[in-house]
Amino acid sequence: MTSVTTEIKPRPRIGLALGGGGPLGGIYEIGALRALDEALDGLDFNDIDVYVGVNAGSFAAANLANQMTTAQLCRIFVRNEAEVHPFHPEVFYRPALRELGSRLLAVPGLLTTAVRRFINNPYDQSLLEAMTILAQAAPAGLFDNEGLHEYLQRAFTMLGRTNDFRQLRRSLYIVAADVESTDAVCFGAPGFDHVPISRAIQASMSSPGLYVPVNIDGRYYVDGTLRKGLHASVAFEDGADLVIAVNPQVPIDASAAVRAGTMKPGELTRSGMPNLLSQMFRTMVYSRMQSGIAQYARDYPDKDILLFEPTRDDAKLFFSNVFSFQSRRMVCEHAYQMTRRDLLARADELEPKLSKYGIKLRRDRLEDEQRTISTSLYGEMLPLYVAKGRKKQAQKGKLASGLENVTQLFSRAE
Repeated sequence: MTSVTTEIKPRPRIGLALGGGGPLGGIYEIGALRALDEALDGLDFNDIDVYVGVNAGSFAAANLANQMTTAQLCRIFVRNEAEVHPFHPEVFYRPALRELGSRLLAVPGLLTTAVRRFINNPYDQSLLEAMTILAQAAPAGLFDNEGLHEYLQRAFTMLGRTNDFRQLRRSLYIVAADVESTDAVCFGAPGFDHVPISRAIQASMSSPGLYVPVNIDGRYYVDGTLRKGLHASVAFEDGADLVIAVNPQVPIDASAAVRAGTMKPGELTRSGMPNLLSQMFRTMVYSRMQSGIAQYARDYPDKDILLFEPTRDDAKLFFSNVFSFQSRRMVCEHAYQMTRRDLLARADELEPKLSKYGIKLRRDRLEDEQRTISTSLYGEMLPLYVAKGRKKQAQKGKLASGLENVTQLFSRAE
């Protein structure tokens, strides 16, 4: 009798890699993730095998890994419809008073040192050159995002969530850069998984110059995008076969934006130093990310990566203000619609790739031109009524008044 052995193929592993972009980048990612969640049938964004986040992406990835749905992310962080723990965007911009104070206290000593050096070596350097030592009084960062750590620490210790990498059901890696060695560090990996998730996010979101570096176990960490824009390779190294990547940070193509009517000629240059610096930083990160995507194709030829990002001709995203509720809603809705259009335009290319992983593209939802984030969130609530045994009321039309109240709720939120 001949025995036949059947080889069982392991279930393909799926990863999610979310890039940086600051607070508004996080808002963009929430909108894009909401669109992907609705369109990709067979993929549960709260049950992905490996999550990788850097900068704002660490914030979104950690919440998804902690079982917060894309709908909840929209309601809490975009619409400010707090379920338990309200979120205020100003936690990102608390002045680093302790850092500023310590630097100011150092000024008299630095000034004394400068004068002494000039007196001792009057022919070696001018007084102005001696005064350059005062540059040491400049703060390491203008803002302190300790408030972000405190918010997440509270949020991740309620409702069955966790602030411990080791207690998560799936792998979560948060990438930051070590200031002194410049190495990328994956919090959540062995040797770094004892660090609280909230502290790791704080470190990953500490953009140099804006935020004070974060001290973890005697080492100082800043934004992980200094090394790479996405770090999708972390997911591949963890065994992911397919990585879905969202990159919210692209430089604006001013000429294309002018042609598209989203900005006026010369507006970028006239907008001041912060936007110019943002454009330069985005260009640097975007260039490295493009090189990284090409490298993934060579290093992981049997694996797939699907990248979603904004178009470069859209100045609305570039000039948006994170403090404005209207701006946050606009960015999130814009990301939602932009990702939907991208999915539909690439549907013929994406469907065979996705089908290998048991994922189906919902063209019917993508082709619905009336669909918005508001209607998608409202649509989620209808099954709740049915689940509570109110089917008969819905059939008799009595549910209409309840749904009308829900619609009014979203109208007020807008």
